[in-house]
Amino acid sequence: MEHDHSAQLVKMANQIGTFFQAQSPSDSGAATQAIAAHLKSFWAPSMRIQLIRDFDAGKTPLLMPIVASAIRSHRATLLPAAAA
Repeated sequence: MEHDHSAQLVKMANQIGTFFQAQSPSDSGAATQAIAAHLKSFWAPSMRIQLIRDFDAGKTPLLMPIVASAIRSHRATLLPAAAA
């Protein structure tokens, strides 16, 4: 069951990544910023924490590189203060 939840988070994150990558095809920095901002604004803290935990544990092999970059670059803003 947990694997299904992780796969669903990756799928949703990749959909966000696809959208913002298309919005800024020549500016990956803008895309990663927009992805992180979207995750921060619209995902529950528990969802962000789970995605980052799965990412850190190597359980997100299907995560798009642009989304992985957003997680690496904006980790501090994505994690709630208590989880950081």
